[in-house]
Amino acid sequence: MDVLIFGATGMVGQGALRECLADPGVRRVVTIGRTITGRRHPKLREIARANLLDYSEMDGELSGFDACFFCLGVSSAGMTEAAYHYLTFGLTLAAARALVRVNPQMTFIYVSGAGTDSTESGRIMWARIKGKTENALLALPFKSAFMLRPAAIQPLHGITSKTRSYRILYSATALLMPVLRALFPNYVTTTEQLGRVMISLAKNGDEKPILEARDINRLSGAIAPS
Repeated sequence: MDVLIFGATGMVGQGALRECLADPGVRRVVTIGRTITGRRHPKLREIARANLLDYSEMDGELSGFDACFFCLGVSSAGMTEAAYHYLTFGLTLAAARALVRVNPQMTFIYVSGAGTDSTESGRIMWARIKGKTENALLALPFKSAFMLRPAAIQPLHGITSKTRSYRILYSATALLMPVLRALFPNYVTTTEQLGRVMISLAKNGDEKPILEARDINRLSGAIAPS
């Protein structure tokens, strides 16, 4: 399986990349983002790209993939609705529309978030825009598309968030995380679980196009240890 990852320098993207490189069923991994991770691996190629809205000259580089893991995202804190819409809906759909044109048999997996508003009409700005993004992706003619809505995410294997406030939060709650996982097993997911579930969905699919944290953890529990 050949996999394309957007946002591999972020916390979720780092987890997805780690699991792809470790999985013998993944033959090739290409990352696209404004920056690269700098990792070295025989099956990894990284593309740094300033313009993430226009892929008109990249058909050759984007074709031939079995799956796309779209992990690119930003916090809405302090952002206007227009700016958040551009960085969430605009960038995601630009990539997805380019990909579906050259890879109609691709599985597209989008990392959204718990609380996303599928009605697009709620009071919470980020939830409306995430919902609009999910709905637009599900309407595209990919072979299959899955929206992942994790709640609390525990970073493992030295992975860290690029967002300073998240790094502080994760550091402050690190010792509590095992307790939180025990008390709320349906709401805490690790970066390892997310990465492995993305691979599983690309290989095997699922009956649900939208997977909440409990669904992600359900699928993770069914995956044999590597």
